[in-house]
Amino acid sequence: MISPGDRHFERLVRLVRGVFEPAPGTGRIILAICFGFLTHTIFAAAVLAMVVAMFFGMSKSLGAVPWPTAAFANATLLLQFPVTHSFLLSNSGKKWLSGLVPSPHRATLSTSTYAIIASLQLLALFALWTPTGVIWWQANGWTFHLITALYAASWGLLIKASWDAGGEVQSGALGWMSLMRNAKPVFPDMPTTGLFRVIRQPIYVAFALTLWTVPVWTPDQLTLAVALTSYCLAAPMLKERRFEKRFGQRFRDYRDDVPYAIPRRASSVHHSAGESGRFIARD
Repeated sequence: MISPGDRHFERLVRLVRGVFEPAPGTGRIILAICFGFLTHTIFAAAVLAMVVAMFFGMSKSLGAVPWPTAAFANATLLLQFPVTHSFLLSNSGKKWLSGLVPSPHRATLSTSTYAIIASLQLLALFALWTPTGVIWWQANGWTFHLITALYAASWGLLIKASWDAGGEVQSGALGWMSLMRNAKPVFPDMPTTGLFRVIRQPIYVAFALTLWTVPVWTPDQLTLAVALTSYCLAAPMLKERRFEKRFGQRFRDYRDDVPYAIPRRASSVHHSAGESGRFIARD
């Protein structure tokens, strides 16, 4: 039995065990496996497209729309992600999302369906972008190696933050793995450990860092960085409203103790680490 308070690794082990020991039901198992393959294939393709495209400052992509029409096409690609992403996290968006999968498994597969759509959006943005062909600056020598290391570290932080938040939710695995067990998905508890002890929004901050630690700078990369960084700073406010409604005073205590996006000095961080036990223990 998986519960919200289980540690991340323990939760993942139990979910994976359920994949190899599924509950009886051939049709349900086939559906779950198909969703799992689709979810993680598209997710991997989207991440690869993001890493490669930004590494070259959005100067290499598959988009070939003639200019100046390309400006409108790129703007559409850029706006579709934050707008749709925010909509799908709303109550109306969740209802629409659940309607994409036939009953009786629509609720169980909601996280996988969400991950598929979000991954397709990111894949479209980074793979179909039409480059301007203008390169302002490109790192060389030791500067290239330093910035590349910072870029890799930013992605490492993003992976760590996603793990701390519940990797099975962030990757879409929770839905199809729960369906294999024929069990209702159990979401992780409110994240307060790991990087969430330092700031409340480490996923958004880490993603913003990947936008600014690239070795090639172009008008394309600057446009992307400004637009998505603005989203990363504003969008979590809506997320925190949902958390306050769901977790009540427990989230308010956490919000009062842990900064939004900029870490406090070391002594304050140590204090927050000690306080995290209080957030975990409280119902």
